[in-house]
Amino acid sequence: MSTLEEHIDVDAPLETAWDCLHRPETYPRFLNGVRDARPEGERRTHLDVDTGGRAQGFEVEIVDREMENVMTWRTTSGPDLAGTFSLLPIDRAHTRLQARFEYDPDTIKETFGGPRGFAQATAIERGVRSDLQQFKELAEAEGKGR
Repeated sequence: MSTLEEHIDVDAPLETAWDCLHRPETYPRFLNGVRDARPEGERRTHLDVDTGGRAQGFEVEIVDREMENVMTWRTTSGPDLAGTFSLLPIDRAHTRLQARFEYDPDTIKETFGGPRGFAQATAIERGVRSDLQQFKELAEAEGKGR
């Protein structure tokens, strides 16, 4: 299993960022490849994902540790993927989002295609950074609207 950790500082209060993470309908706005997302019960979300040119459905289980501002997720169907989003208050108006992504490189290759080895790790890192930047833009726009 490989692990990637990245973070980004967001110019929005922690509550705004937490709210954005917990609305599946916003996932296509910041998660590349996610075409649609909808809740499937209290702790499950269904994602329609573009996997190398074809659509595939994934079921994701989400577990919150609200007192710690941590959201943990793992796929329960589709490829074996998992991760954690941790929100840390910088001050009342700024939040740090830390993302941890756990994956098997062979599973990524089989599901999404693309390169192997170092090139694959670089592509995944770029993708996660892009997702975090898009999340930052979403949360900041929503924070200004409040």
